[in-house]
Amino acid sequence: MNKGQGDNPVALRDVLAHVAKRQQEYVNRLIDYVSRPSISASGKGVLDVACYIRDRMRDMGLETELIPTAGAPMVLGQWSGSDGPTLLLYGHYDVQPADIADGWVSDPFKPVVRDGRIYGRGTADNKGQHLAQLLAIEAYLSCHERLPCNVKVLLDGEEEIGSPQMPAVVAEHGDLLRADLVVISDGPVDPSGRPMISLGVRGALGFELRATGANAELHSGHWGGVAPDPMWDLVQLLATMKDPRGHVTIDGFYDEVQPLSPAGREALERLEIDVSVMKRDLQFDELAEPRERGVAERRVAWPTLTINGLHGGYGGPGLKSVLPREAVAKCTSGSWKHNVPTTSSPRYAPTWSGTHPTSASPAWGAAWNHPARRSTLPSWNPFAVRSSRHRVRSRCCGPGSVGASPFTSSPRHSASRPSRCRAEMRTSPSTARTRT
Repeated sequence: MNKGQGDNPVALRDVLAHVAKRQQEYVNRLIDYVSRPSISASGKGVLDVACYIRDRMRDMGLETELIPTAGAPMVLGQWSGSDGPTLLLYGHYDVQPADIADGWVSDPFKPVVRDGRIYGRGTADNKGQHLAQLLAIEAYLSCHERLPCNVKVLLDGEEEIGSPQMPAVVAEHGDLLRADLVVISDGPVDPSGRPMISLGVRGALGFELRATGANAELHSGHWGGVAPDPMWDLVQLLATMKDPRGHVTIDGFYDEVQPLSPAGREALERLEIDVSVMKRDLQFDELAEPRERGVAERRVAWPTLTINGLHGGYGGPGLKSVLPREAVAKCTSGSWKHNVPTTSSPRYAPTWSGTHPTSASPAWGAAWNHPARRSTLPSWNPFAVRSSRHRVRSRCCGPGSVGASPFTSSPRHSASRPSRCRAEMRTSPSTARTRT
């Protein structure tokens, strides 16, 4: 680093004093940023916010550009001129969907300050973190006109749906993104208040289950118990995927999971996690099963299976005697490094369709767990659920995304409608990401 800047405590004191004088201004700028929706799942506001933060970065003294992709653009800002190392800061300007009906006390896109905290979608994931870094760069340049190292800032527009464009961007713009150190600040502050370095996170694989019955919504008084009920069929299918002890019953789900090493277990046991405070703050009584397993071990050493949403039929006020024509479940699995698809697995598993057998059947030619059949699929898959009542159609979309991008087309599956319910599965695994 340049002598007299990054290694000079006086230089940092000047910057911290500059920041302290502008604290309310910085809060207001974050509120303005968070008030602008940028929902990658639907595309709402994403392009507008990409241009907004690009312009703000330019105002802060960075050279900026939008990197076009097949989806949302990435925003790149740079400052060069130091003989020191190059630092790459990664963040994302997109956010998850949010609605007042989800349990928000206030409008998620009209941020408010309560008890010293800003409540708004994106404040903690991830607009607050990368804006703090950008404001630090701005403050340092205001005080000293130069940074002690070269800095690049890359903001992703589709992180919340798995960063599907990242591999292509890195492949095409690798030289532009070259750096000595990459820092990702995309996570919570530890309850202890101590700085924390995360060396990795679980990857994610998302899939959708879709059960359909009749060709139209029916009156349950006339057709209940006669026509197929997609909601019941889907609920029963989901119930086969996890037992009451929290054990996922999908074939092969745990095949590649390896036990913690003694050193790893010792490190986890040293983490200070106050479960009682956690339950009090989040207002739940007991941990999920298996209750004897520690929180830290759950988070880093075991894969998960979560139902993110269950939709179908009528959800408005009052009652409606309806037999829905369709039911949908959206699910994700958090994957530990030893149970993600291996490099020997095919990038794209074949599309297949058939009735799940309880044993080998002519329609499949071999039992589901036959080695010949397993060799064509990733090392574990969310499809091996035993059910003799469902018509299942699936497509594995390959590594990269936990959700379809609204910026690219994704053809829906087509199949002739059977006389009973059909469940469709679509998956898109994403590789684990590393944080330092």
